[in-house]
Amino acid sequence: MSRSRSGISPVVATVILVAIAIVIAIAVAFWATGLVGVFTRYEKIEITSAYAIPQQQGGYQITIAAKNSGSSPATIDQVLLNGVPVCQASGGSLSSTSTPPPGFSDSIKCDAKSLALKPGETVRINITLNNAPAGVTVEVALHSASGKLYPYSVLLP
Repeated sequence: MSRSRSGISPVVATVILVAIAIVIAIAVAFWATGLVGVFTRYEKIEITSAYAIPQQQGGYQITIAAKNSGSSPATIDQVLLNGVPVCQASGGSLSSTSTPPPGFSDSIKCDAKSLALKPGETVRINITLNNAPAGVTVEVALHSASGKLYPYSVLLP
């Protein structure tokens, strides 16, 4: 048997096999990351601003700006004031409930253009309070259809 023919050395063969294994591992990792992203969508509503403006006829208008910063659609189904639901979603719009929180009058008006938020969308919700006490901090919370609660504190000037 003659040794005149030569092949690749074992070191070069090992380097080639390791490089191929690394390329395959990276491809599988990218594929798995994309696959996981499809199944791990989440809802996250951020209240970007909330403030109260005194009205001329008395009372306050609370304006809430909320953004869906999650990766799946979100729907706001209730607005709570100090833990008491004051606005209920029905047919894509907000309507006032019959029970105001303690210390507030029974005339609370809710207004929003849309309650279904696509990822990245922002909604503005207006709540008009008549005969509200001045100088108190109220907790405004948005409740989503998936059961999550997003609170925010607002000072009534």
